[in-house]
Amino acid sequence: QLQAFGGGLVQAGGFLRLSCAASGRTFSNYYMGWFRQAPGREREFVARITRGGHVAYADPVKGRFTVSRDNSKNTVYLQMISLKPEDTAVYYCAADSQGILSTMREPNAYGAWGQGTQVTVSS
Repeated sequence: QLQAFGGGLVQAGGFLRLSCAASGRTFSNYYMGWFRQAPGREREFVARITRGGHVAYADPVKGRFTVSRDNSKNTVYLQMISLKPEDTAVYYCAADSQGILSTMREPNAYGAWGQGTQVTVSS
């Protein structure tokens, strides 16, 4: 089970840190992803961190978002800075047990999802 939290309302240029806590599974064995979904849009890939700590980002967030994990706390983080109004969305964390590189940006590759946390960036 995954639970994401840390969202909120911030002004453009502000920052937030999202957290996703995992329970009931061996967290360190999973590839962890962050996705987001804005109203009327499809869920889109944001970032991913492998079991070994290798990271990947969607182009719109490169240089502004940082994904990290603390296996001792069964938690994955998404640090977001220089937030823009277009970052407004519900953010989801997800767990992938396979780690296939070619599908890491696809929601269907992830078998477990958190409930989502709302991030709203005002202009």
